[in-house]
Amino acid sequence: MVLYDLFIVCNCPSLLWTIIWDILSLLSHSDGIKLLETILKQIANEMRGKVDCIAMLETRGFIFAPMLALHLNIPCIPVSKKGNLPGPVIEMSYILEYGEDILTVQSNSIIKGQKIFIVDDFLATGGTLEAATKLIQKAGGEVVQGLVLMEKLELEGRKRLNFPMISLMSE
Repeated sequence: MVLYDLFIVCNCPSLLWTIIWDILSLLSHSDGIKLLETILKQIANEMRGKVDCIAMLETRGFIFAPMLALHLNIPCIPVSKKGNLPGPVIEMSYILEYGEDILTVQSNSIIKGQKIFIVDDFLATGGTLEAATKLIQKAGGEVVQGLVLMEKLELEGRKRLNFPMISLMSE
């Protein structure tokens, strides 16, 4: 088996330094993509019949969620920052460690009562996933499962979420 480097990148939003893991290095090798696809297929097999739709969080969730959706034969809906989705949207503002932001989902993308599987790349404090969950509820859906590729355990973001989470890697 080939092991891939997950590079640490320094990001500086509003002059606060944050360490983030660059999961995109996994995609720079076809073996990494195949490994991820195999893992997502196993998760899809466990979730089959339990979810109706996948909510993919901008931006890296857009990369991984469609693979999962293909194996489940269900649609994906984008959850994005304000101004990035066409048509009428539902909005939810939320507080970040370094400011405030707004998430949106297209008004007609969630059917009332749909069971939603939410997918993102990284779970740190849980603020973005919590806001996305509230947005999905506001649109009529129910988040029943979450998936992240990586989780920073010491920040305890999982405690802010009221649904089971799958984390492929953690530190």
